[in-house]
Amino acid sequence: MEKQRTATLSFSDGTPGVELPIIPGTLGPDVIDIRNLAKTGLFTYDPGFLSTASCSSGITYIDGDSGQLYYRGYPIEQLAEKSSYLEVCYLLLHGELPTQDEQDKFENEIKRRTMVHDQLMSFYKGFRRDAHPMAVMVGVVGALSAFYHDSLDISNPAHREVSALRLIAKVPTIAAMCYKYNIGHPFMYPNNALGYVENFLHMMFATPCEQYAANPKLVKALERIFILHADHEQNASTSTVRLAGSSGANPFACTSAGIAALWGPAHGGANEAVLKMLDEIGDISQIPKFISRAKDKKDSFRLMGFGHRVYKNVDPRAKVMRETCYEVLDELGLQNDRLFEMAMELERVALQDDYFVERKLYPNVDFYSGIVLRALNVPLNMFTVIFAIARTIGWISQWNEMISDSDRKIGRPRQLYRGPERRDYKARSER
Repeated sequence: MEKQRTATLSFSDGTPGVELPIIPGTLGPDVIDIRNLAKTGLFTYDPGFLSTASCSSGITYIDGDSGQLYYRGYPIEQLAEKSSYLEVCYLLLHGELPTQDEQDKFENEIKRRTMVHDQLMSFYKGFRRDAHPMAVMVGVVGALSAFYHDSLDISNPAHREVSALRLIAKVPTIAAMCYKYNIGHPFMYPNNALGYVENFLHMMFATPCEQYAANPKLVKALERIFILHADHEQNASTSTVRLAGSSGANPFACTSAGIAALWGPAHGGANEAVLKMLDEIGDISQIPKFISRAKDKKDSFRLMGFGHRVYKNVDPRAKVMRETCYEVLDELGLQNDRLFEMAMELERVALQDDYFVERKLYPNVDFYSGIVLRALNVPLNMFTVIFAIARTIGWISQWNEMISDSDRKIGRPRQLYRGPERRDYKARSER
């Protein structure tokens, strides 16, 4: 048996050193197990968890330097090309691609849970019509735990499975209802004769007075968006779901917490920011001026949708999304649309300008997905909601993995305290 590697932490003041085990991973860097450090009374300091593994996971792997993203070992490019979203859901949840019988059963289990409880519809009336759809999503998804008491025993694998199926099935219905409520249209019930993505588009854009048939190429484009956003390792919203779940909270509450974290503009709002930036630029003739502003360190303007915190080379999702973007623009004849012309010119500049190339500021997945969603007539305030639908499977898979982990403990980060030292209370007259 190979001897376990260790790292030794030494102290300059002569305090005895601490030996820390090194745990190997399947892919990527090994990690130093610092749990023994607590015995010394010292803790590590790592704002943003840039160098800290908060958990052990076998779901998603990212290599930001080489631009790789794997779901359960499968490259994202292969899944986006060959798989369906529900097949990816099965893969993330169960760890293996399904057989045909397993996939048929899984899809049927989803379909028979797409409706929501009739009383849940009254929740929407408590929100203003102009409420942001993400605010409604946080409330309504969290409220699901008030309706499905029969699957809240998190120690029961069967309950966890049912909760996962319910979330995958009902979140698109809830999301479409958010949109309908916002614009004053009646809710559209799910049509289980349709596929998962097509059914969502039906609930979004159909009305009781007209037939609606989704363009198959646009359905495929949205399905790719769902697949590409299904999971992304331990990002802010996923970490939030895990932290909430570590307390034993039910999966509906944990998913609601994930939606709230996703709502932040630094996380799920990136593709929305791309469209706002294009509106600010206004015209293709103004692009050189804004490119100069982006290069000026003294200017606060930043090009949105370029570069990525994790991917230091190329975002593998962006390659797939770029192809999808051009397919959608060709299908809808939008190549000459003012906004899309600006987007394509920005892309050209970023791929050729030395400033962007040297800094590897390539268009990322948010740049292209924002353009595609606008082409699909999805309103700006629904962009992050689309992200939430796609990411629900990642959240529930990560939550389920965490609950099953024998090392699970309630999350309790430590801190570096820099406040006042002890002081005694003084009466107001003495202050």
